[in-house]
Amino acid sequence: VEPHLAWADLPGGTKSISILCIDRDVPTKPDDVNKEGRVVPADLPRADFSHWVLLDLSPDGTVAEGAFSDGITAKGKEGPLGPAGTRQGINDFTGWFAGDPDMAGDYYGYDGPCPPFNDSIVHHYRFTAYALDLDRVPVDGKFNLTDVLAAIDGHVLGKASIMAKYTINPNAREL
Repeated sequence: VEPHLAWADLPGGTKSISILCIDRDVPTKPDDVNKEGRVVPADLPRADFSHWVLLDLSPDGTVAEGAFSDGITAKGKEGPLGPAGTRQGINDFTGWFAGDPDMAGDYYGYDGPCPPFNDSIVHHYRFTAYALDLDRVPVDGKFNLTDVLAAIDGHVLGKASIMAKYTINPNAREL
């Protein structure tokens, strides 16, 4: 489930909130990922991986824990329409599972942390809320993190982030 998120003291002129969740510690090579007897090395280059692209939240609202996601849905959740007039883009599980016939699909909305069980580092999940001067972010259809970042460029009045850390590997270390 996604965490409870709330905001206050928004910049004047805020018309909507967008929330992005990104794991910046995803291995760039899958060679060792989730393979018994192997470890994903700490010095492997890492990349961003989007877990959530949420648009058009009311500036007067909040996000209740679990209101947008209550578990994993094989082949992805439906979208882009979300609760309370929001819209959700596809996250990077769409590409991750593209070659798996049991899991392939369009993953709209929030899908939570799932770092490799054998990763040597702790993963960092950054939730960023953007206060926008837009009632509606100008993207349609099947959109993703890159599309949204381009669409909100020049419309961000303010932003705030929180970070959560998570690992499955009890031997993972903080970088």
